[in-house]
Amino acid sequence: MKVLGFPPILGERPQVLVLGSAPSVASLAAAQYYGHPQNAFWKIMGELFGAGPELDYPQRCHKLTAAGVAVWDVLAACERPGSLDAAICPETEVYNDVCGLLSEEPLIRTVLLNGGKAATSFRRHILPSLPDARIQTVNLPSTSPANARMRLPEKRARWAEAFRRAGLQVAYG
Repeated sequence: MKVLGFPPILGERPQVLVLGSAPSVASLAAAQYYGHPQNAFWKIMGELFGAGPELDYPQRCHKLTAAGVAVWDVLAACERPGSLDAAICPETEVYNDVCGLLSEEPLIRTVLLNGGKAATSFRRHILPSLPDARIQTVNLPSTSPANARMRLPEKRARWAEAFRRAGLQVAYG
């Protein structure tokens, strides 16, 4: 299945960029980031920034951007049967211009990598091209329901700590 990513969620003054890998089947069907109802991303963003799943998608996006958070994926396109990152066919990967975005948004100093595939792809294909060493990257546990090794409270705590270290004010902890 051919997967085409979404444009970034980008406000006026982003300070942190959250990068996932590529949209899941459920996200593509919903036409929104982290569209699977069991994905913990919006639950965590709700507790940290008031951008929870009880809000409609545009309101969630507005709350995140107002808090200084941008969202995008490392991959602009790929082929993958189903939704698992492990099933992405490496030879089909096309990368978003993350370097270009970071050049256009100089206030972004921290990139939070949502899961192992996002981290591996970013470090292998984007990080070597970054012209500016000012960017800090943080590997975070995937919010995907496929990541059942870690419970929601631990994921939330790790995400909250990463946002706090990046200088954002969060409601949790």
